[in-house]
Amino acid sequence: MAAKLVLIVEDSATDSKIAEDVCQSQGYRTVVVTEGDKVLATAIEHNPDLILLDVILPNKNGFQVCRQLKGDAATKDVNVVIVSSKDQASDKFWGMKQGADDYLTKPYKDDELIAIIEKNIN
Repeated sequence: MAAKLVLIVEDSATDSKIAEDVCQSQGYRTVVVTEGDKVLATAIEHNPDLILLDVILPNKNGFQVCRQLKGDAATKDVNVVIVSSKDQASDKFWGMKQGADDYLTKPYKDDELIAIIEKNIN
């Protein structure tokens, strides 16, 4: 059986590399997308088991992307974890309101990311 796939949506090369390294250290495959308007097509193409989604992205923000993913029949059942430096209660509220399954605030420790992946991966 193939390793589970995590779609990492992150425009920061540093942050995406950290997330990729953590995921790969746990045996997950990864695909990275850096722009909000490319997420849905990439998710449909690769059929990920989990999506880690930043909020601040070029072209379309993570809240808009989450709403789009949860509104599409092909991706509505894929868990989405918003991973963002936006740490206000209102940010978390809006993320969950758009359909996110969980919310992780940056910066995070590797074991925090591993725990949230294991909790949310399908």
